[in-house]
Amino acid sequence: MQVTSATSTERTYAAATEGNSGTNTPAPKKTTLDQNDFLKLLTVQFQQQDPMSPMEDTEFIAQMAQFTALDQSKALLTQMKQFSTMQDAATANSYIGRQVTFADENGATATGVVSGVEITDGAPRLVVGDLTYALSAVRLVEPAPTPSDSTTTNP
Repeated sequence: MQVTSATSTERTYAAATEGNSGTNTPAPKKTTLDQNDFLKLLTVQFQQQDPMSPMEDTEFIAQMAQFTALDQSKALLTQMKQFSTMQDAATANSYIGRQVTFADENGATATGVVSGVEITDGAPRLVVGDLTYALSAVRLVEPAPTPSDSTTTNP
């Protein structure tokens, strides 16, 4: 069976996924196909093909390779995001006890000693006095001040 339109693809997809759950509760409607759906669709198409005019397998192999590459790219992206978050947290931790100059969204700067790191929405924020700052706001990092220096100053 050759797929010639979106309607026949939808019917074939419905035939491939219909009745496989073993329950009568409807599954949430999916808007995209994943690799398992593709394999189910491929199986149904192979079962219903015309023996006198078999399907071309190279197209399906290419699509399978594309799905595999996409899955691997998604996994790599997830791992890179996790690595980036851990790297940012390590950088933020290295600022504890150091004097850091920050710039706020208006361009005003403030200087203070980092007393801790707070993780908000998966991103580390440096704690200086009663305020927290994103790593992207850091403009200067200096060695820890002497005990006679103040904790936070505004120029």
